[in-house]
Amino acid sequence: MHHADSKPLAHDHNFLSASHDAHEQRTRYVVALTAAMMVIEIVAGLWTGSMALLADGIHMATHAGALGVAAFAYWFAKRHANNPRFTFGTGKVGDLVGFASALVLAIFAIGIAVESAQRFVSPLTIAYTEAIWIALLGLVVNLASAWLLGADHHHGHDHDHHHHHDHAHADNNLRSAYFHVLADALTSVLAIVALLAGMYLGWAWMDAAMGLVGAFVIGRWSWSLLRDTAAVLVDAEADSERYTEVSEALEDRDAAIGDLHIWRIGPGKYAVIASLIAGDPLAPDHYASRLSEHAEYVHVTIEVHRCEHPHPELRAA
Repeated sequence: MHHADSKPLAHDHNFLSASHDAHEQRTRYVVALTAAMMVIEIVAGLWTGSMALLADGIHMATHAGALGVAAFAYWFAKRHANNPRFTFGTGKVGDLVGFASALVLAIFAIGIAVESAQRFVSPLTIAYTEAIWIALLGLVVNLASAWLLGADHHHGHDHDHHHHHDHAHADNNLRSAYFHVLADALTSVLAIVALLAGMYLGWAWMDAAMGLVGAFVIGRWSWSLLRDTAAVLVDAEADSERYTEVSEALEDRDAAIGDLHIWRIGPGKYAVIASLIAGDPLAPDHYASRLSEHAEYVHVTIEVHRCEHPHPELRAA
């Protein structure tokens, strides 16, 4: 029996982004801020008897829950990053949570749209002054949360040397948290506009109109997040630029790619399986080393086949 040590051939399966810990910390801060605001509004609502404050506090609770799940995903992914049960690591945990959050945002958008449509038919009496103060308070909290998450959302991606301008390198867990606070901030801004128009111009219909606008924008964000996270979860093909990049690195005058698979296994991290055909093949490690300058390709498997009937030019070479 062959007893050679196979450890040198093993791959590292920790495919979390370099910004993982920073993203987790920022998300925890936002959870704490949102939860504190939730408690203040619920207590104030019970103390003053204000249903508006109480309702907004309960609404904050749903966002605190969603953000809490995002924070948990960071913890879980790091804790189990080297667990062999996860074949390609836990880099997709954030995408799974991002997909679930996108569904919640979609439900949120549908609920706003339905409620807004009903208010066109059956307008409600609005306590403008109280509602404006609540909206302003919520806006301040959500802007602070967006600022906490926004720095990493815009700059914390793992860009490769070509700086692909797509969401393939994004941390979708962070995106989902960011979209949640943006959605809440947007509804606060639209509510303030509608309330001021209703208070000073008598345009009560603006409340419902702004609700529909908010539902549309949040729906667009939800669809974007659903599309991107679903693509990662079902191992959709990477963008064509990556295929071109890998092909140009692996192919030469003698070797040609017969089969190539590239898919995302973590934020900014990709697996590559390539089958090469060559007239005078070299060792697989030689071809794999050609991708070593591309840090995003973290799990590369190369198989090489000898071409029995190479092109005459290749034989001459």
